[in-house]
Amino acid sequence: MTPPPPRAGTDDAGTPPGTLGGGLRRFVPNPPGGGGPAPDGRLPEPLRRFLDRPSRPSPGERCELCGTEVPEEHSHVVDLETRALTCTCRACYLLFTREGAAGGKYRAVPDRYLHDPGFRLTEAQWERIQIPVRMAFFFENSSLGKVVAFYPSPAGATESQLPTDGWEQLVAENPAFAGVEADVEALLVNRSPDGAGFECFLVPIDACYELVGRVRRSWKGFDGGEEARLEIGGFFERLRERSRPVPEAAP
Repeated sequence: MTPPPPRAGTDDAGTPPGTLGGGLRRFVPNPPGGGGPAPDGRLPEPLRRFLDRPSRPSPGERCELCGTEVPEEHSHVVDLETRALTCTCRACYLLFTREGAAGGKYRAVPDRYLHDPGFRLTEAQWERIQIPVRMAFFFENSSLGKVVAFYPSPAGATESQLPTDGWEQLVAENPAFAGVEADVEALLVNRSPDGAGFECFLVPIDACYELVGRVRRSWKGFDGGEEARLEIGGFFERLRERSRPVPEAAP
């Protein structure tokens, strides 16, 4: 029987890859008084495995597949059944770069960062997509057969109910991003620093969860506070430096 669709604000069957590996756990230590359990007593899956980890990576971090020691910056593989992100060494990562590897259960997260200086999105379109904050990420969940939208919040990754027509219009007006890979890449949209418009990046899905962790770790009070603003601003500044302009002739 097909399970019901996930509710907004939950981390149930519709969550993006959310069981974070060691390389991402460091971004979300357990804040005092924060991150309580779900109504059934369980922590949301995207946070469950890393809330008890320190904010800095432990020495000798290892590949979760073969046990080989990995550097702080390392690759990830998505388990499409559990939506989990697994830290991997380069050798294990390469095993899953081919389509259909391991019977299609696992997919390697690409290392592609693109930025579209000509990205087009109006305030009316943003409101139609129903995102209540200044940033969100969108990706295709192949298990659900649809695009899902999440935005960082003090509680973690919060789902927004994405109207299909709103997404289709966004893609139609920005065809350079039509080649985003399902499950492992996302479109990360952010209101520009001057508030005059929006900027959009194509990023690996683990980058989105890094942002989610940084927001959760640093958020204070109602508006986030200065620390959160600096964390978010620094993240996007590094993202701009790392990203290449999206090809004009992309399919």
